[in-house]
Amino acid sequence: MNRKSMLTIGMAMAWLAVLGGLAISAQDKQDKYAAKVPGGLALSEFRGYEAWQAISFSRNDKVAAVIVGNPVMIDAYRAGIPGNGKPVPDGAKMAKIHWKPKQSEFFPDTTVPGALLNVDFMEKDSQRFADSGGWGYAVFDYDAEADTFKPGTTTGMPPQGNDAKCGFTCHTRAKARDYVFTEYGKR
Repeated sequence: MNRKSMLTIGMAMAWLAVLGGLAISAQDKQDKYAAKVPGGLALSEFRGYEAWQAISFSRNDKVAAVIVGNPVMIDAYRAGIPGNGKPVPDGAKMAKIHWKPKQSEFFPDTTVPGALLNVDFMEKDSQRFADSGGWGYAVFDYDAEADTFKPGTTTGMPPQGNDAKCGFTCHTRAKARDYVFTEYGKR
């Protein structure tokens, strides 16, 4: 084998190693979405929630949150649902992202997101979740060290059950609004 062939093979092997490392790195990042709650809801069903449009926010002394929705949910809100008494369409999804609140370093009277705590999800599927008002629920606690999520527990903040019906009991308060608490902020 001549020197040119050896160099070509060596360069090809180096590129394969680089590409393999990138693929492993991408796979590790995808593991962030591997969590699944009993009853079927998986974090991977909400892939892309980080870029969904804001619906509203909430805050108390322990957590600050933003509530976001997929395009189906945003369109429902724009059509006046759930306030108009009509049901939210199947395929609608919402996420509530909780952080520990912290004081802004630039504006002392302002609260901003601190460490990520968890993400709550709701998905409307009238057939799949017929026994919980047509909604499936999930909460995934965030593990900052591993950059992954795991099903929430009653010891989390806020405390949550960890199956697809975990939010149903609480959300029955809003049954007349198709189990949706959150108001869509005027734009």
